[in-house]
Amino acid sequence: MAVKPVVLALSRSGEATAHSVAKLIGAAVHGREGRVDQADAFFPNALDHARDLFAAGVPVVGVCASGILIRAVAPLLSDKTNEPPVVSVSDDGAVVVPLLGGHRGANRLASQIAVGLDATAAVTTAGDVAMGVALDAPPLGYRLANPEDAKGAMVLMLSGAGVSVSGENIFAVKDTGGAVELCVSEAPAQGGEERLVYHPQRYALGVGCARNADPEDLWTLVSDTLAEADIAPGAIACVASIDLKADEPAMSALAARLGVPFRVFTAQELEEQASRLANPSDVVFVEVGCHGVSEGAALASGGELVVEKRKGATVTCALTRSETPVTDMPGRSRGRLSVVGIGPGQASWRTPEVSKLVADAEELVGYGLYIDLLGPLAAGKQRSDFPLGGEEARCRYALEQAALGKNVALVCSGDAGIYAMGALVFELLDRDPEEQGVSDAAHRVEVICSPGVSALQGAAARAGAPLGHDFCTISLSDLLTPRADIIRRLNAAAQGDFVIAFYNPVSKTRRTLLAEARDILLQHRPADTPVMLASNLGRPEEDVRYRRLDQLEVDEVDMLTVVLVGSSNSRLAQLGEGPRMFTPRGYARKIDGDLAV
Repeated sequence: MAVKPVVLALSRSGEATAHSVAKLIGAAVHGREGRVDQADAFFPNALDHARDLFAAGVPVVGVCASGILIRAVAPLLSDKTNEPPVVSVSDDGAVVVPLLGGHRGANRLASQIAVGLDATAAVTTAGDVAMGVALDAPPLGYRLANPEDAKGAMVLMLSGAGVSVSGENIFAVKDTGGAVELCVSEAPAQGGEERLVYHPQRYALGVGCARNADPEDLWTLVSDTLAEADIAPGAIACVASIDLKADEPAMSALAARLGVPFRVFTAQELEEQASRLANPSDVVFVEVGCHGVSEGAALASGGELVVEKRKGATVTCALTRSETPVTDMPGRSRGRLSVVGIGPGQASWRTPEVSKLVADAEELVGYGLYIDLLGPLAAGKQRSDFPLGGEEARCRYALEQAALGKNVALVCSGDAGIYAMGALVFELLDRDPEEQGVSDAAHRVEVICSPGVSALQGAAARAGAPLGHDFCTISLSDLLTPRADIIRRLNAAAQGDFVIAFYNPVSKTRRTLLAEARDILLQHRPADTPVMLASNLGRPEEDVRYRRLDQLEVDEVDMLTVVLVGSSNSRLAQLGEGPRMFTPRGYARKIDGDLAV
Protein backbone atom coordinates (compact mmCIF):
# COMPACT_ATOMS: atom_id res chain seq x y z
CA MET A 1 0.00 0.00 0.00
CA ALA A 2 1.77 3.14 -1.22
CA VAL A 3 -0.73 5.47 0.49
CA LYS A 4 -1.05 5.31 4.28
CA PRO A 5 -4.42 4.04 5.56
CA VAL A 6 -6.86 6.29 7.37
CA VAL A 7 -8.80 5.14 10.43
CA LEU A 8 -12.34 6.51 10.69
CA ALA A 9 -13.85 7.05 14.14
CA LEU A 10 -17.59 7.61 13.97
CA SER A 11 -18.58 7.58 17.63
CA ARG A 12 -17.21 7.93 21.13
CA SER A 13 -17.93 4.25 21.76
CA GLY A 14 -15.33 3.32 19.14
CA GLU A 15 -12.95 6.23 19.61
CA ALA A 16 -10.48 4.40 21.85
CA THR A 17 -10.41 1.43 19.48
CA ALA A 18 -9.78 3.76 16.52
CA HIS A 19 -6.74 5.27 18.22
CA SER A 20 -5.42 1.81 19.12
CA VAL A 21 -5.79 0.68 15.50
CA ALA A 22 -4.10 3.83 14.22
CA LYS A 23 -1.13 3.25 16.50
CA LEU A 24 -0.83 -0.37 15.32
CA ILE A 25 -0.72 0.50 11.61
CA GLY A 26 0.85 3.98 11.72
CA ALA A 27 -2.24 5.76 10.43
CA ALA A 28 -4.07 9.01 11.11
CA VAL A 29 -7.48 9.11 12.78
CA HIS A 30 -10.27 11.04 11.08
CA GLY A 31 -13.22 11.69 13.40
CA ARG A 32 -16.87 12.52 12.89
CA GLU A 33 -17.56 16.12 13.88
CA GLY A 34 -19.51 16.41 17.13
CA ARG A 35 -19.28 12.69 17.88
CA VAL A 36 -15.56 12.18 18.47
CA ASP A 37 -13.43 14.18 20.88
CA GLN A 38 -9.91 13.65 19.52
CA ALA A 39 -8.72 13.07 15.95
CA ASP A 40 -6.08 14.23 13.50
CA ALA A 41 -8.83 15.63 11.27
CA PHE A 42 -12.61 15.90 11.37
CA PHE A 43 -15.32 15.35 8.74
CA PRO A 44 -19.02 16.27 8.70
CA ASN A 45 -20.46 13.27 6.84
CA ALA A 46 -19.18 9.69 7.15
CA LEU A 47 -20.55 8.40 3.84
CA ASP A 48 -19.14 11.32 1.85
CA HIS A 49 -15.75 11.16 3.55
CA ALA A 50 -15.31 7.39 3.22
CA ARG A 51 -16.30 7.64 -0.43
CA ASP A 52 -13.84 10.49 -1.01
CA LEU A 53 -10.96 8.55 0.55
CA PHE A 54 -11.84 5.41 -1.40
CA ALA A 55 -12.00 7.35 -4.67
CA ALA A 56 -8.55 8.74 -3.89
CA GLY A 57 -7.15 5.24 -3.46
CA VAL A 58 -6.66 5.60 0.29
CA PRO A 59 -7.03 2.39 2.35
CA VAL A 60 -9.91 2.89 4.80
CA VAL A 61 -10.27 1.27 8.23
CA GLY A 62 -13.63 2.19 9.71
CA VAL A 63 -14.39 1.58 13.37
CA CYS A 64 -18.07 1.22 12.64
CA ALA A 65 -20.71 -1.11 11.25
CA SER A 66 -19.65 -2.75 7.97
CA GLY A 67 -22.83 -1.53 6.31
CA ILE A 68 -21.77 2.11 6.61
CA LEU A 69 -18.60 1.50 4.62
CA ILE A 70 -20.43 -0.69 2.10
CA ARG A 71 -23.04 1.99 1.40
CA ALA A 72 -20.33 4.63 1.16
CA VAL A 73 -18.19 2.95 -1.50
CA ALA A 74 -20.81 0.92 -3.37
CA PRO A 75 -21.36 3.56 -6.12
CA LEU A 76 -17.63 3.46 -6.94
CA LEU A 77 -17.07 -0.29 -7.20
CA SER A 78 -15.85 -1.36 -10.64
CA ASP A 79 -12.51 -3.17 -10.73
CA LYS A 80 -11.34 -5.26 -7.79
CA THR A 81 -7.77 -5.23 -9.05
CA ASN A 82 -7.53 -1.47 -8.47
CA GLU A 83 -9.69 -0.92 -5.40
CA PRO A 84 -7.94 0.09 -2.17
CA PRO A 85 -8.45 -1.96 1.00
CA VAL A 86 -11.56 -1.32 3.05
CA VAL A 87 -11.67 -2.85 6.55
CA SER A 88 -14.29 -2.54 9.27
CA VAL A 89 -13.59 -2.95 12.98
CA SER A 90 -16.28 -3.32 15.65
CA ASP A 91 -16.45 -0.55 18.24
CA ASP A 92 -15.18 -2.90 20.93
CA GLY A 93 -12.27 -4.07 18.73
CA ALA A 94 -13.36 -7.72 18.92
CA VAL A 95 -13.92 -8.33 15.20
CA VAL A 96 -12.00 -7.14 12.13
CA VAL A 97 -13.57 -7.64 8.69
CA PRO A 98 -11.73 -7.01 5.39
CA LEU A 99 -14.56 -5.91 3.09
CA LEU A 100 -12.71 -4.99 -0.12
CA GLY A 101 -9.20 -5.29 -1.49
CA GLY A 102 -8.49 -8.58 0.25
CA HIS A 103 -5.67 -9.36 -2.17
CA ARG A 104 -4.44 -5.76 -2.26
CA GLY A 105 -3.53 -5.59 1.39
CA ALA A 106 -6.86 -5.72 3.24
CA ASN A 107 -6.38 -9.28 4.50
CA ARG A 108 -2.87 -8.53 5.76
CA LEU A 109 -4.10 -5.29 7.30
CA ALA A 110 -6.99 -7.07 9.02
CA SER A 111 -4.68 -9.77 10.35
CA GLN A 112 -2.22 -7.18 11.65
CA ILE A 113 -5.00 -5.31 13.44
CA ALA A 114 -6.51 -8.51 14.82
CA VAL A 115 -3.18 -9.65 16.26
CA GLY A 116 -2.59 -6.25 17.87
CA LEU A 117 -6.08 -6.07 19.37
CA ASP A 118 -6.32 -9.77 20.23
CA ALA A 119 -9.38 -9.85 17.97
CA THR A 120 -10.84 -12.15 15.35
CA ALA A 121 -10.06 -11.41 11.70
CA ALA A 122 -13.08 -12.50 9.65
CA VAL A 123 -11.15 -13.24 6.44
CA THR A 124 -13.42 -14.88 3.84
CA THR A 125 -11.37 -15.03 0.62
CA ALA A 126 -11.02 -18.65 -0.46
CA GLY A 127 -7.23 -18.81 -0.64
CA ASP A 128 -6.73 -17.29 2.77
CA VAL A 129 -9.32 -19.59 4.31
CA ALA A 130 -7.86 -22.72 2.71
CA MET A 131 -4.13 -21.91 2.91
CA GLY A 132 -3.73 -18.76 4.92
CA VAL A 133 -2.20 -16.89 1.96
CA ALA A 134 -3.30 -14.92 -1.09
CA LEU A 135 -1.38 -16.34 -4.03
CA ASP A 136 -1.98 -13.27 -6.20
CA ALA A 137 -0.46 -11.00 -3.53
CA PRO A 138 3.15 -12.14 -3.08
CA PRO A 139 5.42 -10.58 -0.43
CA LEU A 140 6.99 -7.18 -1.09
CA GLY A 141 9.87 -7.55 -3.54
CA TYR A 142 8.32 -10.40 -5.52
CA ARG A 143 6.18 -10.16 -8.65
CA LEU A 144 3.63 -12.63 -9.96
CA ALA A 145 4.33 -13.03 -13.68
CA ASN A 146 0.94 -14.53 -14.59
CA PRO A 147 -1.73 -13.01 -12.31
CA GLU A 148 -4.43 -13.93 -14.83
CA ASP A 149 -3.89 -17.59 -13.89
CA ALA A 150 -4.16 -17.11 -10.12
CA LYS A 151 -7.92 -17.64 -9.97
CA GLY A 152 -7.75 -20.90 -11.94
CA ALA A 153 -4.86 -22.15 -9.84
CA MET A 154 -6.77 -21.42 -6.66
CA VAL A 155 -9.80 -23.34 -7.96
CA LEU A 156 -7.59 -26.36 -8.65
CA MET A 157 -6.03 -26.16 -5.20
CA LEU A 158 -9.39 -25.87 -3.45
CA SER A 159 -10.59 -28.90 -5.39
CA GLY A 160 -7.79 -30.94 -3.83
CA ALA A 161 -5.04 -30.68 -6.47
CA GLY A 162 -2.41 -29.83 -3.85
CA VAL A 163 0.70 -27.67 -4.07
CA SER A 164 4.32 -28.14 -5.03
CA VAL A 165 7.04 -25.54 -4.54
CA SER A 166 10.07 -24.94 -6.73
CA GLY A 167 12.63 -22.41 -5.63
CA GLU A 168 12.13 -20.22 -2.58
CA ASN A 169 9.01 -20.96 -0.53
CA ILE A 170 7.87 -17.35 -0.23
CA PHE A 171 4.46 -18.24 1.19
CA ALA A 172 5.77 -20.78 3.71
CA VAL A 173 3.15 -23.30 2.50
CA LYS A 174 3.44 -27.06 2.89
CA ASP A 175 4.80 -28.73 -0.24
CA THR A 176 2.51 -31.70 -0.86
CA GLY A 177 3.89 -32.48 -4.31
CA GLY A 178 0.54 -31.44 -5.76
CA ALA A 179 -0.47 -30.42 -9.26
CA VAL A 180 -0.27 -26.64 -8.76
CA GLU A 181 3.36 -25.47 -8.80
CA LEU A 182 4.51 -22.27 -7.10
CA CYS A 183 7.67 -21.44 -9.00
CA VAL A 184 10.04 -18.71 -7.75
CA SER A 185 12.73 -17.91 -10.29
CA GLU A 186 14.84 -15.02 -11.54
CA ALA A 187 14.77 -16.57 -15.02
CA PRO A 188 11.83 -16.45 -17.43
CA ALA A 189 9.42 -19.36 -16.91
CA GLN A 190 6.21 -20.37 -18.61
CA GLY A 191 3.19 -20.03 -16.34
CA GLY A 192 -0.36 -21.33 -16.40
CA GLU A 193 -3.20 -22.37 -14.13
CA GLU A 194 -1.03 -25.25 -12.93
CA ARG A 195 2.05 -23.06 -12.52
CA LEU A 196 2.22 -19.65 -10.88
CA VAL A 197 5.56 -17.96 -11.54
CA TYR A 198 7.03 -15.43 -9.11
CA HIS A 199 10.13 -13.32 -9.80
CA PRO A 200 12.26 -11.90 -6.96
CA GLN A 201 13.08 -8.32 -7.90
CA ARG A 202 16.83 -8.39 -7.24
CA TYR A 203 18.08 -6.54 -10.34
CA ALA A 204 18.64 -2.84 -10.95
CA LEU A 205 18.70 -1.74 -14.58
CA GLY A 206 20.98 1.22 -15.33
CA VAL A 207 20.37 2.99 -18.65
CA GLY A 208 21.79 5.84 -20.70
CA CYS A 209 20.81 7.35 -24.03
CA ALA A 210 21.24 10.24 -26.39
CA ARG A 211 18.71 13.04 -26.11
CA ASN A 212 15.32 11.99 -27.53
CA ALA A 213 16.47 8.48 -28.36
CA ASP A 214 13.82 6.21 -29.85
CA PRO A 215 12.01 4.40 -26.98
CA GLU A 216 11.86 1.24 -29.11
CA ASP A 217 15.65 1.24 -29.47
CA LEU A 218 16.09 1.25 -25.69
CA TRP A 219 13.39 -1.38 -25.22
CA THR A 220 15.00 -3.64 -27.83
CA LEU A 221 18.45 -3.33 -26.24
CA VAL A 222 17.09 -4.08 -22.77
CA SER A 223 14.93 -7.00 -23.98
CA ASP A 224 17.86 -8.57 -25.84
CA THR A 225 20.16 -8.06 -22.85
CA LEU A 226 17.73 -9.69 -20.43
CA ALA A 227 17.10 -12.60 -22.80
CA GLU A 228 20.83 -13.28 -23.25
CA ALA A 229 21.41 -13.11 -19.48
CA ASP A 230 18.36 -15.35 -18.82
CA ILE A 231 16.80 -12.73 -16.55
CA ALA A 232 13.03 -12.27 -16.47
CA PRO A 233 11.73 -8.69 -16.93
CA GLY A 234 9.72 -9.26 -13.74
CA ALA A 235 12.98 -9.61 -11.79
CA ILE A 236 13.83 -5.93 -12.44
CA ALA A 237 13.26 -3.75 -9.38
CA CYS A 238 13.94 -0.33 -10.89
CA VAL A 239 15.27 1.60 -13.87
CA ALA A 240 18.00 4.12 -13.00
CA SER A 241 19.96 6.86 -14.75
CA ILE A 242 21.56 10.28 -14.28
CA ASP A 243 19.27 13.13 -13.24
CA LEU A 244 20.04 15.01 -16.47
CA LYS A 245 17.92 12.34 -18.17
CA ALA A 246 14.98 12.57 -15.77
CA ASP A 247 12.68 13.79 -18.55
CA GLU A 248 13.97 11.41 -21.22
CA PRO A 249 10.89 9.85 -22.93
CA ALA A 250 12.69 6.59 -23.73
CA MET A 251 13.59 6.00 -20.08
CA SER A 252 10.14 6.88 -18.73
CA ALA A 253 8.57 4.59 -21.32
CA LEU A 254 10.95 1.77 -20.37
CA ALA A 255 10.11 2.03 -16.67
CA ALA A 256 6.39 2.13 -17.50
CA ARG A 257 6.62 -0.99 -19.70
CA LEU A 258 8.48 -2.84 -16.97
CA GLY A 259 6.08 -1.51 -14.32
CA VAL A 260 8.87 -0.34 -11.99
CA PRO A 261 10.04 2.99 -10.52
CA PHE A 262 12.39 5.26 -12.47
CA ARG A 263 15.14 6.57 -10.18
CA VAL A 264 17.80 9.19 -10.90
CA PHE A 265 21.15 10.17 -9.38
CA THR A 266 23.35 13.24 -9.62
CA ALA A 267 26.60 13.08 -11.58
CA GLN A 268 28.47 13.30 -8.25
CA GLU A 269 26.58 10.30 -6.88
CA LEU A 270 27.37 8.29 -10.00
CA GLU A 271 31.01 9.32 -9.90
CA GLU A 272 31.25 7.75 -6.43
CA GLN A 273 30.91 4.42 -8.26
CA ALA A 274 33.82 5.18 -10.64
CA SER A 275 36.18 2.62 -9.08
CA ARG A 276 33.61 -0.15 -9.61
CA LEU A 277 32.89 0.59 -13.27
CA ALA A 278 33.85 -2.07 -15.80
CA ASN A 279 33.90 0.44 -18.67
CA PRO A 280 34.81 3.94 -17.42
CA SER A 281 34.82 6.64 -20.08
CA ASP A 282 36.65 9.98 -20.05
CA VAL A 283 34.40 11.12 -22.90
CA VAL A 284 31.30 10.55 -20.75
CA PHE A 285 32.99 12.37 -17.86
CA VAL A 286 33.60 15.45 -20.01
CA GLU A 287 30.01 15.31 -21.24
CA VAL A 288 28.06 14.83 -17.99
CA GLY A 289 30.53 14.84 -15.06
CA CYS A 290 30.81 11.11 -14.30
CA HIS A 291 32.73 8.25 -15.90
CA GLY A 292 29.72 6.04 -16.58
CA VAL A 293 25.94 6.44 -16.63
CA SER A 294 24.36 3.03 -17.16
CA GLU A 295 26.88 1.07 -15.07
CA GLY A 296 27.12 3.84 -12.48
CA ALA A 297 23.34 4.12 -12.11
CA ALA A 298 22.96 0.35 -11.75
CA LEU A 299 25.72 0.22 -9.11
CA ALA A 300 24.33 3.23 -7.24
CA SER A 301 21.04 1.33 -7.01
CA GLY A 302 22.75 -1.48 -5.07
CA GLY A 303 24.24 -4.89 -5.73
CA GLU A 304 27.11 -6.11 -7.85
CA LEU A 305 27.58 -5.64 -11.58
CA VAL A 306 26.42 -8.79 -13.39
CA VAL A 307 25.92 -7.42 -16.91
CA GLU A 308 28.44 -4.84 -18.08
CA LYS A 309 27.46 -1.94 -20.30
CA ARG A 310 25.67 -3.00 -23.47
CA LYS A 311 25.53 -0.47 -26.30
CA GLY A 312 23.14 0.31 -29.11
CA ALA A 313 23.40 3.16 -31.59
CA THR A 314 22.05 5.75 -29.12
CA VAL A 315 21.34 3.74 -25.97
CA THR A 316 23.18 1.79 -23.24
CA CYS A 317 22.21 -0.47 -20.36
CA ALA A 318 23.81 -2.47 -17.52
CA LEU A 319 22.55 -4.67 -14.67
CA THR A 320 23.40 -5.21 -11.01
CA ARG A 321 22.09 -7.95 -8.75
CA SER A 322 21.44 -7.79 -5.00
CA GLU A 323 21.29 -10.82 -2.71
CA THR A 324 17.80 -9.88 -1.53
CA PRO A 325 14.91 -8.22 -3.37
CA VAL A 326 15.28 -4.47 -3.70
CA THR A 327 12.42 -2.82 -1.81
CA ASP A 328 14.03 0.40 -0.58
CA MET A 329 14.84 2.34 -3.73
CA PRO A 330 18.03 4.47 -3.65
CA GLY A 331 18.22 7.71 -5.61
CA ARG A 332 15.20 9.89 -6.13
CA SER A 333 12.22 9.97 -8.42
CA ARG A 334 11.96 12.25 -11.41
CA GLY A 335 9.63 14.51 -9.45
CA ARG A 336 6.01 15.24 -10.25
CA LEU A 337 3.89 18.38 -10.18
CA SER A 338 0.15 17.73 -10.31
CA VAL A 339 -1.74 20.90 -11.21
CA VAL A 340 -5.20 20.17 -9.87
CA GLY A 341 -8.53 21.94 -9.77
CA ILE A 342 -10.61 20.99 -6.74
CA GLY A 343 -13.86 22.51 -8.00
CA PRO A 344 -15.69 25.30 -6.18
CA GLY A 345 -15.09 23.61 -2.83
CA GLN A 346 -17.77 20.96 -2.45
CA ALA A 347 -16.12 17.55 -1.96
CA SER A 348 -18.67 15.77 -4.14
CA TRP A 349 -17.71 18.04 -7.06
CA ARG A 350 -14.06 17.07 -6.82
CA THR A 351 -13.10 14.43 -9.36
CA PRO A 352 -11.73 11.07 -8.16
CA GLU A 353 -8.60 11.67 -10.25
CA VAL A 354 -7.89 14.93 -8.43
CA SER A 355 -8.54 13.29 -5.06
CA LYS A 356 -6.10 10.52 -5.99
CA LEU A 357 -3.38 12.99 -7.03
CA VAL A 358 -3.85 14.93 -3.78
CA ALA A 359 -3.71 11.72 -1.73
CA ASP A 360 -0.50 10.65 -3.49
CA ALA A 361 1.20 14.04 -3.06
CA GLU A 362 3.87 14.59 -0.42
CA GLU A 363 3.36 18.34 -0.36
CA LEU A 364 0.39 20.60 -1.10
CA VAL A 365 1.05 24.10 -2.45
CA GLY A 366 -1.57 26.78 -2.93
CA TYR A 367 -3.62 29.64 -1.56
CA GLY A 368 -4.39 28.61 2.02
CA LEU A 369 -8.18 28.75 1.63
CA TYR A 370 -8.09 26.31 -1.28
CA ILE A 371 -5.99 23.79 0.67
CA ASP A 372 -8.39 24.19 3.61
CA LEU A 373 -11.26 23.23 1.30
CA LEU A 374 -9.69 19.79 0.88
CA GLY A 375 -10.66 19.13 4.47
CA PRO A 376 -9.38 15.85 5.96
CA LEU A 377 -7.82 14.84 2.63
CA ALA A 378 -5.07 17.36 3.38
CA ALA A 379 -4.56 16.24 6.97
CA GLY A 380 -1.03 15.21 7.87
CA LYS A 381 0.51 16.42 4.62
CA GLN A 382 3.21 19.06 4.34
CA ARG A 383 1.57 22.20 3.04
CA SER A 384 2.96 25.48 1.78
CA ASP A 385 0.40 28.28 1.87
CA PHE A 386 0.76 31.34 -0.34
CA PRO A 387 -1.32 34.54 -0.19
CA LEU A 388 -3.39 35.99 -2.97
CA GLY A 389 -1.10 37.98 -5.20
CA GLY A 390 1.79 35.53 -4.81
CA GLU A 391 0.83 33.44 -7.82
CA GLU A 392 4.20 33.41 -9.59
CA ALA A 393 6.08 32.64 -6.40
CA ARG A 394 3.57 29.87 -5.69
CA CYS A 395 4.08 28.19 -9.08
CA ARG A 396 7.85 28.59 -9.03
CA TYR A 397 8.06 27.10 -5.55
CA ALA A 398 5.90 24.12 -6.58
CA LEU A 399 8.09 23.43 -9.62
CA GLU A 400 11.33 23.68 -7.67
CA GLN A 401 10.03 21.38 -4.93
CA ALA A 402 9.10 18.82 -7.57
CA ALA A 403 12.59 19.24 -9.01
CA LEU A 404 13.94 17.82 -5.73
CA GLY A 405 12.20 14.56 -6.59
CA LYS A 406 9.05 15.23 -4.57
CA ASN A 407 5.46 14.54 -5.54
CA VAL A 408 3.80 17.96 -5.29
CA ALA A 409 0.21 19.03 -5.87
CA LEU A 410 -0.48 22.65 -6.82
CA VAL A 411 -4.02 23.19 -5.55
CA CYS A 412 -6.38 25.54 -7.41
CA SER A 413 -10.07 26.19 -7.06
CA GLY A 414 -12.39 25.41 -9.96
CA ASP A 415 -10.40 24.14 -12.93
CA ALA A 416 -6.65 24.77 -12.76
CA GLY A 417 -6.54 25.68 -16.43
CA ILE A 418 -9.29 28.33 -16.28
CA TYR A 419 -8.07 31.64 -14.79
CA ALA A 420 -5.82 29.66 -12.44
CA MET A 421 -2.26 28.43 -12.09
CA GLY A 422 -2.05 25.98 -15.01
CA ALA A 423 -1.06 28.54 -17.61
CA LEU A 424 1.48 30.20 -15.29
CA VAL A 425 3.22 26.87 -14.63
CA PHE A 426 3.79 26.39 -18.34
CA GLU A 427 4.73 30.04 -18.82
CA LEU A 428 7.51 29.62 -16.26
CA LEU A 429 8.69 26.44 -17.96
CA ASP A 430 8.69 28.22 -21.31
CA ARG A 431 10.72 31.22 -20.15
CA ASP A 432 14.44 31.51 -20.76
CA PRO A 433 16.53 31.36 -17.57
CA GLU A 434 17.48 35.02 -17.95
CA GLU A 435 13.76 35.89 -18.01
CA GLN A 436 13.26 34.63 -14.44
CA GLY A 437 12.23 31.17 -15.43
CA VAL A 438 12.92 28.07 -13.35
CA SER A 439 15.93 25.81 -12.88
CA ASP A 440 17.07 23.16 -15.33
CA ALA A 441 15.97 20.52 -12.83
CA ALA A 442 12.46 21.99 -12.75
CA HIS A 443 12.26 21.63 -16.51
CA ARG A 444 12.69 17.88 -16.11
CA VAL A 445 9.82 17.20 -13.71
CA GLU A 446 6.68 15.43 -14.81
CA VAL A 447 3.74 17.86 -14.99
CA ILE A 448 0.22 16.45 -14.80
CA CYS A 449 -2.91 18.57 -15.25
CA SER A 450 -6.22 17.23 -13.97
CA PRO A 451 -9.55 18.92 -14.70
CA GLY A 452 -11.89 20.27 -12.09
CA VAL A 453 -15.43 21.59 -12.04
CA SER A 454 -15.10 25.27 -12.88
CA ALA A 455 -17.12 27.96 -11.15
CA LEU A 456 -18.75 28.51 -14.54
CA GLN A 457 -19.98 24.92 -14.65
CA GLY A 458 -21.06 24.94 -11.03
CA ALA A 459 -23.06 28.13 -11.49
CA ALA A 460 -24.62 26.83 -14.70
CA ALA A 461 -25.69 23.60 -12.99
CA ARG A 462 -27.30 25.51 -10.14
CA ALA A 463 -29.09 27.78 -12.62
CA GLY A 464 -30.38 25.04 -14.90
CA ALA A 465 -28.90 25.16 -18.40
CA PRO A 466 -27.83 28.71 -19.26
CA LEU A 467 -24.92 27.39 -21.36
CA GLY A 468 -27.21 25.48 -23.72
CA HIS A 469 -25.89 27.56 -26.63
CA ASP A 470 -22.72 29.52 -27.42
CA PHE A 471 -21.04 31.18 -24.46
CA CYS A 472 -17.78 32.81 -23.38
CA THR A 473 -15.96 33.82 -20.21
CA ILE A 474 -14.41 37.23 -19.55
CA SER A 475 -12.32 38.25 -16.56
CA LEU A 476 -13.02 41.80 -15.42
CA SER A 477 -9.71 42.08 -13.59
CA ASP A 478 -7.43 44.66 -15.22
CA LEU A 479 -4.47 43.68 -13.02
CA LEU A 480 -3.12 41.36 -15.71
CA THR A 481 -5.20 42.33 -18.76
CA PRO A 482 -5.18 45.90 -20.11
CA ARG A 483 -8.50 47.65 -19.55
CA ALA A 484 -8.77 48.47 -23.25
CA ASP A 485 -8.59 44.78 -24.12
CA ILE A 486 -11.37 43.98 -21.65
CA ILE A 487 -13.63 46.68 -23.15
CA ARG A 488 -12.92 45.38 -26.66
CA ARG A 489 -13.84 41.84 -25.65
CA LEU A 490 -17.00 43.04 -23.90
CA ASN A 491 -18.16 44.78 -27.06
CA ALA A 492 -17.37 41.75 -29.21
CA ALA A 493 -19.19 39.35 -26.87
CA ALA A 494 -22.15 41.70 -26.64
CA GLN A 495 -22.41 41.97 -30.43
CA GLY A 496 -22.00 38.19 -30.77
CA ASP A 497 -24.91 37.66 -28.36
CA PHE A 498 -22.95 35.15 -26.26
CA VAL A 499 -24.01 34.03 -22.83
CA ILE A 500 -21.22 35.51 -20.71
CA ALA A 501 -19.68 34.34 -17.44
CA PHE A 502 -17.80 37.12 -15.67
CA TYR A 503 -14.87 36.04 -13.50
CA ASN A 504 -13.22 38.42 -11.00
CA PRO A 505 -16.14 40.82 -11.38
CA VAL A 506 -15.16 43.27 -8.61
CA SER A 507 -12.71 43.77 -5.78
CA LYS A 508 -12.22 46.38 -3.10
CA THR A 509 -10.32 48.57 -5.57
CA ARG A 510 -12.00 47.57 -8.85
CA ARG A 511 -15.60 48.77 -8.84
CA THR A 512 -16.34 50.18 -12.31
CA LEU A 513 -15.84 47.52 -14.98
CA LEU A 514 -18.91 45.44 -14.04
CA ALA A 515 -21.14 48.50 -14.38
CA GLU A 516 -19.52 49.33 -17.73
CA ALA A 517 -20.04 45.74 -18.84
CA ARG A 518 -23.73 45.95 -17.92
CA ASP A 519 -24.17 49.15 -19.89
CA ILE A 520 -22.39 47.76 -22.96
CA LEU A 521 -24.56 44.62 -22.90
CA LEU A 522 -27.77 46.67 -22.58
CA GLN A 523 -26.97 48.19 -25.97
CA HIS A 524 -27.31 44.76 -27.56
CA ARG A 525 -29.81 42.71 -25.53
CA PRO A 526 -33.11 43.31 -23.70
CA ALA A 527 -33.28 44.99 -20.32
CA ASP A 528 -35.00 41.92 -18.83
CA THR A 529 -32.17 39.56 -19.88
CA PRO A 530 -31.72 37.17 -16.92
CA VAL A 531 -28.57 37.46 -14.84
CA MET A 532 -27.51 34.87 -12.27
CA LEU A 533 -25.33 35.79 -9.29
CA ALA A 534 -23.76 32.73 -7.62
CA SER A 535 -21.63 33.20 -4.51
CA ASN A 536 -19.65 30.59 -2.54
CA LEU A 537 -20.69 27.77 -4.83
CA GLY A 538 -20.61 24.32 -3.28
CA ARG A 539 -20.08 25.66 0.24
CA PRO A 540 -22.51 25.86 3.15
CA GLU A 541 -22.96 29.60 2.62
CA GLU A 542 -23.83 29.20 -1.08
CA ASP A 543 -26.16 31.93 -2.35
CA VAL A 544 -27.83 31.92 -5.78
CA ARG A 545 -30.03 34.79 -6.94
CA TYR A 546 -31.35 36.27 -10.19
CA ARG A 547 -31.64 39.79 -11.50
CA ARG A 548 -32.69 41.58 -14.67
CA LEU A 549 -29.73 42.93 -16.60
CA ASP A 550 -30.87 46.53 -16.10
CA GLN A 551 -31.11 45.93 -12.34
CA LEU A 552 -27.63 44.44 -11.88
CA GLU A 553 -25.90 46.37 -9.07
CA VAL A 554 -22.17 46.31 -8.39
CA ASP A 555 -22.58 46.42 -4.60
CA GLU A 556 -24.19 42.95 -4.41
CA VAL A 557 -21.23 41.28 -6.13
CA ASP A 558 -17.85 40.33 -4.66
CA MET A 559 -14.78 38.31 -5.69
CA LEU A 560 -16.47 35.05 -4.69
CA THR A 561 -19.40 35.69 -7.03
CA VAL A 562 -19.78 34.33 -10.54
CA VAL A 563 -21.94 36.54 -12.74
CA LEU A 564 -23.76 34.72 -15.56
CA VAL A 565 -25.46 37.00 -18.07
CA GLY A 566 -27.85 35.41 -20.52
CA SER A 567 -28.00 36.03 -24.26
CA SER A 568 -31.00 37.65 -25.89
CA ASN A 569 -32.52 34.16 -26.11
CA SER A 570 -31.92 33.10 -22.48
CA ARG A 571 -35.00 32.67 -20.32
CA LEU A 572 -35.91 32.38 -16.67
CA ALA A 573 -38.54 29.69 -16.17
CA GLN A 574 -40.60 29.67 -12.99
CA LEU A 575 -40.80 26.04 -11.93
CA GLY A 576 -41.96 24.22 -8.82
CA GLU A 577 -38.48 24.23 -7.30
CA GLY A 578 -37.97 27.90 -8.13
CA PRO A 579 -36.60 29.90 -11.08
CA ARG A 580 -34.37 28.06 -13.56
CA MET A 581 -32.31 29.81 -16.21
CA PHE A 582 -31.76 28.24 -19.63
CA THR A 583 -30.70 29.16 -23.16
CA PRO A 584 -32.57 27.34 -25.96
CA ARG A 585 -30.38 25.91 -28.67
CA GLY A 586 -33.09 25.93 -31.32
CA TYR A 587 -34.53 22.44 -31.17
CA ALA A 588 -38.02 23.89 -31.62
CA ARG A 589 -36.95 24.94 -35.14
CA LYS A 590 -35.55 21.56 -36.01
CA ILE A 591 -37.44 20.16 -38.98
CA ASP A 592 -36.89 16.63 -40.24
CA GLY A 593 -33.35 16.57 -38.93
CA ASP A 594 -32.24 19.51 -41.10
CA LEU A 595 -30.43 21.17 -38.18
CA ALA A 596 -27.32 19.43 -36.88
CA VAL A 597 -27.53 18.31 -33.29
